[in-house]
Amino acid sequence: MIRFDRASKRYPNGREALSSASFEIRTGEMVFLTGRSGAGKSTVLKLIALLERPSRGLVMVNGCNTAALASRRIPAFRRELGVVFQDHRLLPERSLFDNVALPLHAAHAPLKDIDKRVRAALDQVGLLDRAKSLPLELSVGEQQRVGIARAVVVKPRLLIADEPTGNLDPALSLEVMNLFRRFNDVGVTVVIATHDVEIVKASGLREIVIADGKVHDPSAEGLDLPRVEAQR
Repeated sequence: MIRFDRASKRYPNGREALSSASFEIRTGEMVFLTGRSGAGKSTVLKLIALLERPSRGLVMVNGCNTAALASRRIPAFRRELGVVFQDHRLLPERSLFDNVALPLHAAHAPLKDIDKRVRAALDQVGLLDRAKSLPLELSVGEQQRVGIARAVVVKPRLLIADEPTGNLDPALSLEVMNLFRRFNDVGVTVVIATHDVEIVKASGLREIVIADGKVHDPSAEGLDLPRVEAQR
């Protein structure tokens, strides 16, 4: 599903946010990326989502070499994944239904399918009865659940989240993590960047630690990952 092979990312200002990172995440796995703020977690997620391309090395996602993927294929690539942000990024003047429907409209899905899939996504996060509400009428935890519904409405193979519990109290954080577990239970690969050590420990799931742009992953130690031919 995901393979980083000695991948590095250097930004135009000269800062190397990620240095020679090598790790793999298998299809259907749920994994945490941990580390302090600025360690490089968000950079890893941006490379996975093709919001950035690696400066050196290889990043493979769903069989695609992201460094070599043609620009015209990026929209199709992104339809295979869902992204959950810490700050929700909901449109305040749009209803919950309309917010969740946005990715489907962007993909030119039929209106009948949009209605069915949006309602199913809102039902999965327990907010179907609030479909006509505006985001500001919801609590912070409910807004995050809307963000998750929007991410999964496209039925992604891969779901990534950047500090999804950063603004939530422990009870709401657990509720959100349980939602991710439910999607993982039906085969969705889930990658979550977080600094919430307690949630990671309680989950019992695999942890990939990032510190100062370097990846520490016990499962990849001593692993010589093979080169993969670029797919354009």
